[in-house]
Amino acid sequence: MFKNAFLCAIVGVSVTAIAIAQRPQVGNAVRPFVKVDAPVVALTHVRVIDGTGAPARADQTVVIRDGNIAAIGPNVAIPEGATIIDATGKSLIPGLVMLHEHTYYPSGPNVYGQLGQSFTRLYLAGGVTTMRTGGNVNGVMDLTLARRAAAWEIASPAIDATAPYLNGPNSFLQMHSLEDADDARRQVAYWAEMGATSFKAYMQITRAALGAAIEEAHTRGIKVTGHLCSVTYAEAAALGIDNLEHGFAASTDFVAAKQPDTCPGQGQGQQSIVALDPDSAAFQQLVKTLVDRKIALTSTLTVFETFTPGRPMPPGVEVLVPQLRDQFTQTFERTSKNQTSAYARLFPKMMQLERAFARAGGLLVAGTDPTGSGGVVPGYSNQRQIELLVEAGFSPLEAISIGTLNGAKYLDRDARIGSIGVGKQADLVLVNGDPSTTISDVRKVDTVFRQGIGFDPAGLIKSVTGRVGLW
Repeated sequence: MFKNAFLCAIVGVSVTAIAIAQRPQVGNAVRPFVKVDAPVVALTHVRVIDGTGAPARADQTVVIRDGNIAAIGPNVAIPEGATIIDATGKSLIPGLVMLHEHTYYPSGPNVYGQLGQSFTRLYLAGGVTTMRTGGNVNGVMDLTLARRAAAWEIASPAIDATAPYLNGPNSFLQMHSLEDADDARRQVAYWAEMGATSFKAYMQITRAALGAAIEEAHTRGIKVTGHLCSVTYAEAAALGIDNLEHGFAASTDFVAAKQPDTCPGQGQGQQSIVALDPDSAAFQQLVKTLVDRKIALTSTLTVFETFTPGRPMPPGVEVLVPQLRDQFTQTFERTSKNQTSAYARLFPKMMQLERAFARAGGLLVAGTDPTGSGGVVPGYSNQRQIELLVEAGFSPLEAISIGTLNGAKYLDRDARIGSIGVGKQADLVLVNGDPSTTISDVRKVDTVFRQGIGFDPAGLIKSVTGRVGLW
């Protein structure tokens, strides 16, 4: 009797899990970008790269039913009436889960243009099916986009919407300056009530304000990340932070004579990282602290690549409005000629330290950060981030896992997304080629499935090309 009851409970849980994500009702504004919308879809002769790091499985059939993965295997029976897609020569990977994305783009000194409509389409076209905005400088736009994406009113990934930045005194025109710890609590409470599902601390925040924000967010079941400077990684870890952005590039733990609650400047922090010995006791202790406290680290190699001389032109710049495209092209040319740039040494060191963190058991997640001086274009940059992880020393399978399953684990959604398995939500990317051996094949996106609905990446990109920068 106990065994039967246990089995019934397991079946009930499975049915409940599958029922969580049904095939959605697509809104009129989304319909023009949809290429596959059927109750049952069968992808045949496809290579499955499941996101767990396991070897690719060739010549598989994957059946999608009502927004979920119903079957996977080499000899799966195709249900009667299914829409059949011959995926010979193609690979299926999980939808990308990216954790440092923005719906804004640099349009002037310390000013950002709000590009929620075009950016969400580009993210989706690039294979991103779930994203966290890494702080916003608008207020309600990210929250509204998240709600509209959930309701299928816009073509977009699912969005974990981060509130406006939590920062101390600063020069940004679009960023609030916290007065004290009480103000930090008020901001967290207000934006949580408004619908924010994530918070991000920024460079000038104090330890008191950060601690208060973390405590208030955690009482609401919400996580906090940070692009820090005034607060060290070790101090933030002691305060209970959940995630740290930009790998170790934002760490000021190794700056000599660092003053409490004071940002010594990005330059000093980065110089200390360039000089850091990965085998030193100090670095090893910091890594152990982060791993022991289960603090995730976000790799954003894409934005740092745009600062580094000798790197290739970033992909996707052609979709920008001419003014922004020309603005970045000029910046890129200046960067290419800068033979004294500190980033020439910082960039490879970042890769080395991120690899050391992951090898020590840390949860490395991925993002892109469309800020800096431009050139980090959504969708294109997400694919580039996966390529850069391979350049950093991860295998293609490991890089794909970092960009999919690891992000889902951080969001506590890995039971539903981030990997390919029976019963999971059908958030999938069909690509031409084999990214398990040739990572650049992640750029060859054929179809992006979000909750079983297949999107046309070419149509999404075409709809915004030459206008990214306007809306």
